[in-house]
Amino acid sequence: MGSLGSEKFPTAMKFSGGVVRAEALYQTTRCAMSGTRFASVMENMNLYRVVLSVAVVVCFAVGSSAEGLQPEGWDANLKLAEAEDTNPDPKIVEISLEARVSSLEIVPGVKTDAWTYNGGVPGPLIRVHRGDRLIVHFSNRLPHSTTVHWHGVQVPIEMDGVPGVSQPPVETGGSFTYDFVVPDAGLFWYHPHVMSAAQVGFGLYGALLVEDPSENLGIPDQLVMVLSDIAIEDKTGELHSPDSGGVLGALFGREGNHVLVNGRIRPTLSIRSGAPQRWRIVNSAKSRYFQLQLDNQQPFQLIGVDGGHLEYSVEKPLIVLAPGERVDVLIAPQVEAGKPLTLINIPFDRGFGSVEYRSSDDLIEFTGSSLPPVQAAVLPKVTRDIPALSAEGAKPVSIELITTNEHGVTAFDIKGGPFWKGTSIAASLGDMQLWTITNKAIWAHPIHLHGFFFQEVDDKGVPVSPRAWKDTIHVPADSTRRFLVKLDRPGSWMYHCHILDHAEAGLMSTVDVGNTETTALHHQH
Repeated sequence: MGSLGSEKFPTAMKFSGGVVRAEALYQTTRCAMSGTRFASVMENMNLYRVVLSVAVVVCFAVGSSAEGLQPEGWDANLKLAEAEDTNPDPKIVEISLEARVSSLEIVPGVKTDAWTYNGGVPGPLIRVHRGDRLIVHFSNRLPHSTTVHWHGVQVPIEMDGVPGVSQPPVETGGSFTYDFVVPDAGLFWYHPHVMSAAQVGFGLYGALLVEDPSENLGIPDQLVMVLSDIAIEDKTGELHSPDSGGVLGALFGREGNHVLVNGRIRPTLSIRSGAPQRWRIVNSAKSRYFQLQLDNQQPFQLIGVDGGHLEYSVEKPLIVLAPGERVDVLIAPQVEAGKPLTLINIPFDRGFGSVEYRSSDDLIEFTGSSLPPVQAAVLPKVTRDIPALSAEGAKPVSIELITTNEHGVTAFDIKGGPFWKGTSIAASLGDMQLWTITNKAIWAHPIHLHGFFFQEVDDKGVPVSPRAWKDTIHVPADSTRRFLVKLDRPGSWMYHCHILDHAEAGLMSTVDVGNTETTALHHQH
């Protein structure tokens, strides 16, 4: 065969979708061994066996962690536009974000004047690495004031986007620069905190993906799914009024008549059956819960929630997402020949009237591509060291979510009233608190705490398993939920129901950490 020192092998070999040149394999093998050992191997073994062995290993890595197993362009019908980073520094992501009204075709055949970030619903995907500095030059071209809240991100209080609490509202024609370091990996999202129910309902929301450079699950085929809904007149494209349904609409929480995934109605994806995928999903709807299931009842492997990876992954037949919550799941969808697979949303029982006379929604339809199925794919098990918080010495905080009736008008409230009635929770810097939230209403309330992660605990104060970091917790009707939180950053931090009609009606308050004063103004949420 001649000397390996001078022989070059330009022949390309394909394995599992990866292409590796024999010359590269030769150099890889040589650099991994001493010269004597390398010569001995080449003299005493069949060259092709050595090259083939290395090729299989290298090409498997390329195919499974770099190029993926799906057909080219498989995610085109669902792929999010991404914000453009204009800063050359690899540790700084600097973008421009503009809120404006844009004419979009959301319902086929009609145009809707949606409220958008950078002209799209949802807004652009912002992609950063854990520890990066994120600079967002925000400008407001809407006919109303607004802000940007970074849901789940542990930002300084000045960057939290809450008018009357952490910053002034950004008026029409105005601007504001958000500038902070992103400390945690996971899927987060951004949305207004001024007239939130209306502005989110009109289309103002987007995803923030914080990746960990050291993570390698070996699953390159990934989707970010922004779940939402929107209320549109089908014939005219006109947005429904944010106060439609009157008092009953506010009590139930208004849901749109069109369910969206990344701004699209029932997109279709052609996929390779059995090939592993990673789905990061956020519920950005203003009121709607999502209960996700594949129609072949194939289970999901849940590996993460609001604050990143769980203590250990768990198998789930259904995934429930309250407004504001996020999940990170692994799945290897099995698509039968000639039969589409559908991701569906099953009505979730969040209280009186929430499931009666309602049907499931088709969210995404998957069809099988021409590529051969991947047989018996094994999904990786994901673990994370999450130290358990201790309830010993924690300051107890009791919160009751109630129904009120003033002047014949029924509404939701926090017992004692919202923060502008002087009901904020006081905390010293560094306090550990044990919150007990009791919901005495006939509808569920997903409670979101700004600025901090917490650990849900049982009635004995022990973190539930698997341990997880959360910032939004589902509190069912006529039920109690508890969590431990360490309040180690100063500021007046909002907590509120993330059914945004409920929040606007007064189901919100603050926890005041350190020496701070909450502005006694009626926050517009």
